Parts: sequence; structure tokens; C-alpha cells
Amino acid sequence: MELFILMTFFLRCFALTLIFFPAIGIEPASAQTLQISTPNAILIDAGTNSVLFEKDADVLVPPASTVKILTAEMIFHDLSTGKLKLDDEYVVSEYAWRNGGGPAGGTAMFLPLKSSTRIEDLLRGLLVQSGNDAALVLAEGSAGSEETFVLRMNKRATELGLTKSRFGSPWGKYSDDQKVTAREMAKLAAHIIKTYPTYYLYFGEKEFTWNKIRQQNRNPLLTMSLGADGLMTGALEKGDFGLVASAVQEGRRLIVAVYGAKTAKERAEDAQKLLQWGFRNFEEKELFKAGEVIGPAQVYGGVKGSVDLTSKTDVKALLPHGGTEKLSGKIVYEGPVSAPVAAGATIGHLVIKRGLAVILEQPLETTESIAQGSLPGRTFDALYEMIAGAIHQKIADKFSGKK
Repeated sequence: MELFILMTFFLRCFALTLIFFPAIGIEPASAQTLQISTPNAILIDAGTNSVLFEKDADVLVPPASTVKILTAEMIFHDLSTGKLKLDDEYVVSEYAWRNGGGPAGGTAMFLPLKSSTRIEDLLRGLLVQSGNDAALVLAEGSAGSEETFVLRMNKRATELGLTKSRFGSPWGKYSDDQKVTAREMAKLAAHIIKTYPTYYLYFGEKEFTWNKIRQQNRNPLLTMSLGADGLMTGALEKGDFGLVASAVQEGRRLIVAVYGAKTAKERAEDAQKLLQWGFRNFEEKELFKAGEVIGPAQVYGGVKGSVDLTSKTDVKALLPHGGTEKLSGKIVYEGPVSAPVAAGATIGHLVIKRGLAVILEQPLETTESIAQGSLPGRTFDALYEMIAGAIHQKIADKFSGKK
């Protein structure tokens, strides 16, 4: 009897969440082994969201100046909504001048105390010169104070799906409370590139002169033959070097994030190696066409017991050339879904794996509407869910050793 209950439980879970793809006909290989020294890294394809390489990409690390990427995103967002204009001016406070400018001794735009500066120039000082003073002036000007801006940073990070990362300053001052992951910083970079293509161009400017001081962009990849076009570096006094960068070759865009390098040279070499490897060793494959049914989601209390799910766009992944390792995938959602269900509603996502590595996650939506069922039907569904829940708890108790 217990064996039957156990089998019923597992079959029910399979129907809710899991689907494999033995018939996709794609047999990707693990590409050549890639060795890098940097302890935390990720390489993703921006077009397909495929993860091409990762190494402890979910470990929390200090971001240093790469935190300015989020600072820039918040200003870009306010510019795109009309809240700010590029010609708006902010005044350089003594706090920003003393803690982020020349007197502080860090990377700076060298803004004069009490001067007024246009937001566009502050953005260039932030993204080309990595100016700490520019970051503080933008924070104070847009939010009233650095503290309020930091609160907004964490709220914005949550909105963007950066659920692990926590921010403590707009310019990267070290704090035990300020940590990010390589994966989430790459995700932030992808968002900026896609959402603010015009403002993203500031990241790629190779130099900027302000207050008669010309400074080169600190991103070393911009001067290499990689097609690199932006984002930022970061470094701490104790020697943790990080970088988030993007490059385009033949219409394909890759995004790399590396953290924890011992030197600036190691940081640049590992990022370069990852990008070159990604461009040379992968090809794009289509797994599902837009609108193609990928699988069902179970519906509770509806005129139908399930609804088909599809992707709004083609599901594509970058896969290594050749090899025999198969793909697997699963549909993940909180279910069963309660009726009524609207057509086009986003319900869960498709997760594609190569071996144990997640290489792609794609949102899924319903193909049709499901109306609420009759009262007897909803009563039956409720009874079924109650019994299934009790069985679930019994199995959980059994395997946890509870009586």
C-alpha cells in the first residue's frame, strides 16, 4: 500500500513539473576544457540567455566599482521615464567632493566643490573615468542623499531579479553588507544592453576629458580585438579584481563577469580568454519555435484539467560543436494553477540543462483561457488536492523519520 502511495505521489509531481526532451535531436558536447585562474566567473550569450561557462558564479563577492553599473541603470531608468533629463544639473556637495573626489584619493572625475554639472557629463565621469565623486553626486542629486539612494538601489535590484546581491553604496565602497554574484551582475548587464541601447554607449567611450583632465576608460577589453563595447572594472585595496564586460562578433553578443582575480592582468586575461572561447566554440540551435506547445500545466477547478504552455519567442540555445551529451529540460511552475486562467498569462518557465548545468531559462505563457468549472467539478478537485496534500505530508514525515 505504501509503495502504491509513493508511486502515485512521484507520478503526480512528474505531471506537474517535469518534461524531458529525448526527441529534440540535439546532442551537444562539453566543449574543450577551459581553465581560468579567477575564482568566480560566468559567460552568457545575450541573444539566447544560454550559460556557456560558469565557475562558482553564485558565490557572493565584493563588487567594488562594478556597483556603478547599477547606479547607472537607475539614472538610465529615470531618464527613460522622463523623470530626469541629460541637461539637468546637480551641485557637488562637500560630502561628495571630500569622500569621492580628489581629497579621497580614489578614482575620481575631479569635480570642483559646489560646481554644477550636467547629468550627461556625470554619467561619462561615472562610466568612463569610474568617478566616485560622480557616483555620489548622481546619488545625492536624484535621491536627496546617499542613504536614500542605497535604499532605492536594493529596491531596484529586487525588481530586476537580483535576489542574492545586496548594495551598500553607489560607488563601491567596501562593506560586509555589500556583496554581489557574477551571475546577477551579468544579468544586470544584459538588462542594460537590451533596455537602454543608447545610454549603454557611454560604457564604450574610450576616454573622457573633464576639468582639463583627460582619462582613459579603465576597461582593458576595449583596446583588444574582441569586439568589446562596454561595462566596468572594479578593484579593492586588498587585491580583489573584478570585471563585467560585453563583446559582439558577427552579430552575436556575449557577456562575461569575473570576480576575485589576484591582479588586474589576471582579470583581463581571464575575461579575454572566456570571450574568445565563447565565440569560437559554440553554435546557435533552435529548440522550439515561438508559439510551439512545449508542455502542459495542471489546472485546478477549471473546465479543463490542464493548459498548454508556450514561449512568446523562439527558444534557442548556444551549444558546443559536436559531441554526444543530450539536453534535458523541465517546466517549473507553482501548481496546480487555479481557474479561471487567462490566455497569454505567464506561468512558470522552461529550464534547459546540459548535464547538471542550467544553460537556459525561458518564461512560458498559456496558449488559451480556461474558464472556472462547475461546482461539483471544483469540489472534486478540492478533495483530490486535500488527499494529495495529506499523502505528500505522510511521505515527507516518513522520510524525515517522524512517526
